[in-house]
Amino acid sequence: MEKVYRVMVIGCGHMGEAHLRDIYYRDRIHLAAVIDKDPGRAELAAKKFGADRFGTDYRDFLDSGKIDIAVIATYAASHLRILRDCLGAGIHVLCEKPVASTLSDAEEFFRTARGAGSKVLVGHILRHNETYQKAAKLIREGAIGSPIVMRMVQNHHTMDWARYKRLLADCPPIVDCGVHYFDVMQWFTGEKIVKVSGVKASVDSDVPAGSYNYGIVTAALSGGSVGYYEAGWGNTVASGNLKEFIGPRGRLSIIPAYQRQSHREEGDLIEFYSYPQKEYHEINLRTPRKPTYRQLLNLIGAVEGTGELNPTLEEAWSSCRAAFAADRALRTGAAVSLSENADSARAAAFPKGCARDFSAV
Repeated sequence: MEKVYRVMVIGCGHMGEAHLRDIYYRDRIHLAAVIDKDPGRAELAAKKFGADRFGTDYRDFLDSGKIDIAVIATYAASHLRILRDCLGAGIHVLCEKPVASTLSDAEEFFRTARGAGSKVLVGHILRHNETYQKAAKLIREGAIGSPIVMRMVQNHHTMDWARYKRLLADCPPIVDCGVHYFDVMQWFTGEKIVKVSGVKASVDSDVPAGSYNYGIVTAALSGGSVGYYEAGWGNTVASGNLKEFIGPRGRLSIIPAYQRQSHREEGDLIEFYSYPQKEYHEINLRTPRKPTYRQLLNLIGAVEGTGELNPTLEEAWSSCRAAFAADRALRTGAAVSLSENADSARAAAFPKGCARDFSAV
């Protein structure tokens, strides 16, 4: 008989509720507790999703031995502290990205995760989205050739500016959302990001001090592929979602169902143009935008030894590292190289090619 895992969701905001909606009714999941600093929101989530218990402090639930998995869906600045406490109690962890709001905390997060007896999965939800999985497979199999030009935009027209200002106080969109798309660049191509540069701006007058709400990053990859990523959150920014991949043998675009002009009931659209045939092909895929249960099953598979974490900790660190390098490039105005030599020099302290700083070029 398959084990039923007792899950605690920490943070009942935007992503916390996305997890709750997709996991609370599943056969292998028992929602043991929901936690939020707002007691009213915690109680409401417990009633809505049938949790056994609720509270405002996750630490009150760590000593009972009744939690198998913790889902961390709080602000990034709190992730490291919660991770340490959960791992100390022998609990497996699914942590939302970004794992931290500073590079030093991110380094410590991954160091702690690697040294733990429990499993830690970083929540790169696109890794579990069938549309992105299909696009990755096509590109990795050479459908559009290489090197590849990648064009990616993820802009938000903010209808709840107060919420976004709280996010900006935690970390800028280039880090918060960028970790997804720097991961996509490396996952789709099998290459590593080796240099980043870009520009930033604050297009609203009340952006929290020390942050910015718009940026464009250009990235060079180890196999000759290049890409750019644009991210902006603002009152006057138009929502935008562009995912396009161009190679010498063709072009591939991902169009989410909600952006389609017609046939939205068919799900997401992958539009593939092949060259020199000059033919267009369409692939329809019906997949949830945030397949959090599928992601949780990946963690369970790693716990049970039937699968590998997706992404691995090394892959998650690589995209996290690129995001913080991009943030540094935008803040300083100088290109930043992710030097493999720096990796080697620090391999003993931070294993498996994870550099702890960057070299300005």
